[in-house]
Amino acid sequence: MNPKASINILLICLTACTPAAAQSGELSLADCFRIARNKNLAVEQARRSLQARQYQLKAEQSTYFPKVDLLAGYNYLSQPLEVNLQQVKNGIVEGSSQQSVSTANSVYQQITGNPLPQPVQDGIYNTTKGIINTVYPNYNPALSKQQYFTAALGLRQPIYLGGKLATARDIAKAEYESGIVNVELVEKQMDFLLAAAYIRILYFNAVLLSQERIVASMERNERFAISLVNNEIIPPYQRNWATVALTFARSRHENIALEKINAMVELKRLMQLPQDTTLTITDTLHYKQLESILPPEGFYKGNPTYKAVASKTALAESTVKASRSLSLPNIFGIASLNLYQRDLPITTPPWLVGVEMQWNLFSGFSHQKKVKATKLWVDEAKIAADNTQALLEAGAAVVRNKVTVLQRDMQSLSQARAQAQLTTAQVQERLANQLSSVKDVNDALLIEEEIGKAYYTALFGYLLAAAEYYNILGTPQQITTLLQ
Repeated sequence: MNPKASINILLICLTACTPAAAQSGELSLADCFRIARNKNLAVEQARRSLQARQYQLKAEQSTYFPKVDLLAGYNYLSQPLEVNLQQVKNGIVEGSSQQSVSTANSVYQQITGNPLPQPVQDGIYNTTKGIINTVYPNYNPALSKQQYFTAALGLRQPIYLGGKLATARDIAKAEYESGIVNVELVEKQMDFLLAAAYIRILYFNAVLLSQERIVASMERNERFAISLVNNEIIPPYQRNWATVALTFARSRHENIALEKINAMVELKRLMQLPQDTTLTITDTLHYKQLESILPPEGFYKGNPTYKAVASKTALAESTVKASRSLSLPNIFGIASLNLYQRDLPITTPPWLVGVEMQWNLFSGFSHQKKVKATKLWVDEAKIAADNTQALLEAGAAVVRNKVTVLQRDMQSLSQARAQAQLTTAQVQERLANQLSSVKDVNDALLIEEEIGKAYYTALFGYLLAAAEYYNILGTPQQITTLLQ
């Protein structure tokens, strides 16, 4: 199945979710929201980031479990380990000679009750010293080979780390919660852009219908002018006025149609649909009064923009705890199980257990400076949250005033449009009675066209302002209530 056919089937399934869509095949704004939720790359990117933060949180939650490592090593020495007997020769010879004299003297004293005579002691000392000097090695014996192998299992269990593990979990949790808010923020921004693009298409549909009526009226005016010229009632140049006006009206209609095509391109891009996908949107703009333009108290707290900034405060507070924990000791339980050793010059015990402490006593005051820096980050995050709150409240007030102004404009333009249509009908009737010229009808149609465009432009601005208002509230999808 080709991608275009798959997209069409998807659109049919989505539009079947609502009765109106099922009857007309019209792609509603709600359908656009659903498609973009599943296909928009920015939303998918934010979701992948959230998944990564979720795994990071799970990883930090398991850091208190013991770590078991397989330790293995191969070592090659530049030369074998040796005992330096020559360095201790004098001490060994002297000590052994003195030991021989002391032993002989002790035995003689036990037998006779008197110590050995000094000459005899000197003789034993000199004789023993000479013998030892004769047999003492004149080399340093090697203790090992030049290479050896070892393998063991090592276990390291955190006992107390000064809150470092808990702080790491808090930071990971804050990052995860920030990722949730980031998904909401990306979805909100996408919803607003979709709403703006969709409203723009409805605007072009409305203007195109209005322009088609103008073109149809000018075509009738040209045909009537041709019949008058053929009957030699009016001169040919008056027919030329009708032809020129019709030509420019058709050109304006074609330009608006091209602008609608560009708007459709943007809508497909936001929904991540192939550009050759066929979308059906024939609805036009309709005025529906906004129920309330007074945002509820504390509305900014539900806006993902504010929540994204506020989440940085919790993250900054966790970094303060992390900086303080750097000055506290770390205590680990350790254990080792020897698995294999070969050619090692010493025999190690098969296993060992112990407790290990690590405590940084001086860091050049870097820890204290990090604490001060993180405290300032907390202050910065709080200021950013307050600034975002002020911006959202000011934005709501500005949009509220903009909606009021556009509502007034639409009221006056609606009356002017009705009056222009009436005037055009009257001028056409006078032309039929030869009381007005073809140019008078063209001028009336041009004025009706401009007033109609002005009305739909004001309506477009009103609905766009309403979408912006709902976007500030944090619920841009609510604009669908004004487009039904």
